[in-house]
Amino acid sequence: MPDLVEGNEVSGYLNQSAATALGLRMGIPVAGGAGDNAASAVGLGATQPGDAFVSLGTSGVVFSVTAQHQSNTADAVHAFCHALPDRWHHMAVMLSAASCMRWLNSVTGHAGENLMSNEAAELSDLQQHCAPIFLPYLSGERTPHNSTEAAGCFIGLRAIHSRSDLTYAVMEGVAFGLLDGLYAMKQAGSSPKEIQLVGGGARSHFWAQLIADALNLPVNVSQNAMIGAALGAARLALLCTEPKDNSLEAIRKVCSKPARHVNWKPNKQRHQALMRRYELFKQAYLANRALFGALSQHIASYQ
Repeated sequence: MPDLVEGNEVSGYLNQSAATALGLRMGIPVAGGAGDNAASAVGLGATQPGDAFVSLGTSGVVFSVTAQHQSNTADAVHAFCHALPDRWHHMAVMLSAASCMRWLNSVTGHAGENLMSNEAAELSDLQQHCAPIFLPYLSGERTPHNSTEAAGCFIGLRAIHSRSDLTYAVMEGVAFGLLDGLYAMKQAGSSPKEIQLVGGGARSHFWAQLIADALNLPVNVSQNAMIGAALGAARLALLCTEPKDNSLEAIRKVCSKPARHVNWKPNKQRHQALMRRYELFKQAYLANRALFGALSQHIASYQ
């Protein structure tokens, strides 16, 4: 096994064969680097305890920086070293997030997810409160259930419900899945005061506001939202070059937070209304957990 290094330290140097293949000069230092979410954190300036972001991509991630290792394995919270010295992070992962919208788009034959989001945004408050509850476990779930048997489903479908109602239910269900992850991380000691939103789902202003209302935290999208991981990798490379400086001041200078592009503040009344539906969301999973297991065994018996 190679020696372990910090993400912003030199792990080696580009050899001749790699340099030739890449069209670069030999001897360029190679940083230790980071995984995709830790790199995104560096790109977004999430380097200090309490800094946090939500990645709304194919899967969903709630990421929060911590000053030390704090675990909550019972709820499947990831606790890793950050890509920078003397930093750790929590990560709650839901296996299906924006992919739930792609799935609904495909099965309804709709023209696109952006149009679906716009339709859901046009629903009245009453229509949103009367929408079905959606469990977003299309690929099982990790945080907090850690279950391969968990499955996606709509609870409370009626003949009056339209595609727009289903779209809202899906977007809300994903927001509730992120809230599950946030609560699990808080049990481990995380205490974010606001979050940055990244990933393809960040394009939907309606979804961003819904997440802010559900999590009861300010949500902002920065100008680096779509390039966070690439920018983070570049910043780690910059920090590993000469003159070497791993001081906190140098890290803060290089890993500055990007300018906010759009900011959503949680609506207190909307949050309270969503919490009533969130209780139904949790009850729906508990009521169907045994059924998910039985259905999984039934399917396995035919494979």
